Amino acid sequence: MRALELLAPARTAEVGIAAVDCGADAVYIAGPAFGARQAAGNPVGDIRRLCTYAHRFGVRIYVTFNTLIYEEELPQARRLLQELQDVGVDALIVQDPAVTRLAPEGMILHASTQCAIRTPEQARFTESLGYGRLVLERELSLEQIRAIRDNVDAELEVFVHGALCVCYSGQCYLSEHLAGRSANRGACIQACRSLYDLEDADGTVLMRNKALLSLKDLNLIHRLEDLADAGADSFKIEGRLKSASYVRNVVRAYSEALDALVRRYPDRYRRASFGTLRGGFTPDLRKTYNRDYTELFLDGTRGPWSSMDAPKSMGEPVGTVRQVRPGGLTIDPEGRGLELHNGDGFAFVGSDGSIIGFRGDVCEGFTIRCKAVDGLKPGIRLYRNIDAAFERRLDADRPSREMAVALEVRLDGGRLSAMARSEDGRETALAVDLPSDPARDPDRMLETIRTQLAKRTEPYSFTVKDVAVEGPVPFLPASFLNGIRRDLAAALDAQRVRSLPLRKGVVRPDPAPAALTYKDNVANSLSREIYGERGAASIEPAYELSHRDGVEYMRTKYCLRHELGICPKLRPGTRPDPLFLVNNGRRLRLGFDCAVCEMTVR
Repeated sequence: MRALELLAPARTAEVGIAAVDCGADAVYIAGPAFGARQAAGNPVGDIRRLCTYAHRFGVRIYVTFNTLIYEEELPQARRLLQELQDVGVDALIVQDPAVTRLAPEGMILHASTQCAIRTPEQARFTESLGYGRLVLERELSLEQIRAIRDNVDAELEVFVHGALCVCYSGQCYLSEHLAGRSANRGACIQACRSLYDLEDADGTVLMRNKALLSLKDLNLIHRLEDLADAGADSFKIEGRLKSASYVRNVVRAYSEALDALVRRYPDRYRRASFGTLRGGFTPDLRKTYNRDYTELFLDGTRGPWSSMDAPKSMGEPVGTVRQVRPGGLTIDPEGRGLELHNGDGFAFVGSDGSIIGFRGDVCEGFTIRCKAVDGLKPGIRLYRNIDAAFERRLDADRPSREMAVALEVRLDGGRLSAMARSEDGRETALAVDLPSDPARDPDRMLETIRTQLAKRTEPYSFTVKDVAVEGPVPFLPASFLNGIRRDLAAALDAQRVRSLPLRKGVVRPDPAPAALTYKDNVANSLSREIYGERGAASIEPAYELSHRDGVEYMRTKYCLRHELGICPKLRPGTRPDPLFLVNNGRRLRLGFDCAVCEMTVR
């Protein structure tokens, strides 16, 4: 039986706790440094607090340690790695191979998506460095995932939801080139969401002011079974900069989908953590931040993938503006059942291609009262990107996560003995002396015993399987029975949850495949040494250190020619002339590697 893991993002420990409460099997979060999101760092003390909470359910905590590490930072990195192990972190997500030498003994390492793993050869090589899990590129098909699964023993992690980098991760230097802010150092400017003009070789403008490199968001909630069948072990939600409400909604939606998969195949799959969700809000992915959705290359087919008209979240269409007047507007709604709420957020595409948003202060029917909004006029299609009522439900109507505990109770000779077994296999028992007063109604007393012991003491939900009785039934106050239940819960808490083991990586000799004969993402002496030992024929310093000429700033499975319907393979006879992206006087050349259906930006 394989354990399937739902992996949730967390900007802070509080967001991580929200993810646990909504059904995550694991949470990934940044520590105070080296986390590839400069705006999402957390003190080690907060990581400790999150580990303590999550481990009550067997939920794992992974820390992102996935930036390139400069030479002078190696001592700091070593100290931080030890601190993270000391507070109970379950694994690290790593880009720089130097971490395989710096990490304390026993620390489990996962190869980050920045390692750009997209072939069996790359997967085997990366696994040989000592990684127990490989985080695969987002652009892979099921067939490619299956081929990697057939060639490695490591666990495989795949992205299933959230924002998409347009390029192969870890190999994007566009932000560094344009602004001196490296994506591989956690400071990406998201140049792929910027507006560009598209020009041909003669300077003729073919498209103006479009987010030509911006992709829709990934949504594979209906493809979890296919991914599991292809060999995926962990299903990852993107979003370490997202809000708690985003994480709650998406995590619960995917947790329910994963539970349904496990129910369909109870002899094949199980969840990687413990606990059942009770009550709370109903998730709705349409109401969460998105740029519209795509399944990308999962079936080996292309597009449309682009969100060039809406690089920010537009939300759900609500209608067309009928009238604009001082203090508000009226819309003609799309579809039936639309209900607007005070405080809803709205968006539309301005005449210059930009996304303009505003709040509806008061919504009455299909009339929205708000401050004046530049560019808003009749005929514009309006979207709702914040449903205020839904956001309030996410915050107020939260589910509870409960660990099942089975109880066997025996009343015998003035003693009560209880045996408790939790769903993860922990066991505890207690025995107490009973009052001597007999119950006036023994049957009713036994029902009271079952009722009081079969309650919830956070995080445990007790079920009484059996109450065996020898001799007279004594009268037991509810407070006495509640105390027994609390004592059993405390005894279970004193034992560590029996989490499922993560796969440990093994360092082993492995000849460098052709893809590794040239290595150019090296930022320190340890990485250089590792690649040299593995037979890399040419080792160049990372672009962040060299800024050398002739580098591809980006390589991507996304092809603008294909997206625009001018691909020579789709339209024979179309000349493959170069195209250029222009923004604020900066001109970037697009290249088209048609042999492998990839586009480059230089």
